[in-house]
Amino acid sequence: PDGEKYKNMDTLMKVFDKAIESRLDRRCTFVALGGGVIGDMCGFAAASFLRGVNFIQIPTTVMAQVDSSVGGKTGINHRLGKNLIGAFYQPQCVLIDTDTLNTLPDRELASGLAEVIKYGLIRDAEFFEWQEKNMQALMARDPGALAYAIKRSCENKAEVVSLDEKESGLRATLNLGHTFGHAIETGFGYGQWLHGEAVAAGTVMAVDMSYHLGWIDDSIVKRARDILQQAKLPTAPPETMTVEMFKSVMAVREIKLLA
Repeated sequence: PDGEKYKNMDTLMKVFDKAIESRLDRRCTFVALGGGVIGDMCGFAAASFLRGVNFIQIPTTVMAQVDSSVGGKTGINHRLGKNLIGAFYQPQCVLIDTDTLNTLPDRELASGLAEVIKYGLIRDAEFFEWQEKNMQALMARDPGALAYAIKRSCENKAEVVSLDEKESGLRATLNLGHTFGHAIETGFGYGQWLHGEAVAAGTVMAVDMSYHLGWIDDSIVKRARDILQQAKLPTAPPETMTVEMFKSVMAVREIKLLA
């Protein structure tokens, strides 16, 4: 089944069961055909099975094509937090075909655009300005616009990962919106909000906090909120998400970041 709530040890064991029953050996190659959840689990299964076998990423969602399939992060969720169990394990290759997006639900498309917007905010001002002018084309699934956005997003991420594969410094910038976003996903229940929806709300929270700390101008907050709204993404957390819920989940994430 799809969805973050199935990205767990039970599902992973089913993959191992099938691999062992099929008598696969170290010459095998795992293929991740699907979205981010499939890619994360397949990659971790490949990293763990027989102490490591090859795997290939074939992402079929915007989210997976611009983010989770690139960079080598693999893993599963724990009841106390997202992606707490996993490994850095690079695929042999990533194969992207934008035709797979033709049947992608609108909500999934928008979710993936949250990560595209992130790259513009953290390191590529020219790309962000392009997004502001072309968001309608992206939402309308214009093939040229989508291909350009995916390619440029991958280039941005690949450059960061090449400089800091294990996230000891620079790569942490790719987590814009994710500290608050993962708290929303975990605290509100996996599957209620898509990953990109939670990251979008978390991004506004993060840039707003940066403004109040005096690190950025308020115009950045407005532009971030405006473009996320153009993409039909939430710009605030669920009303039922309390400060205590955020603090509880984020305390676990702090341990992860310090590990």
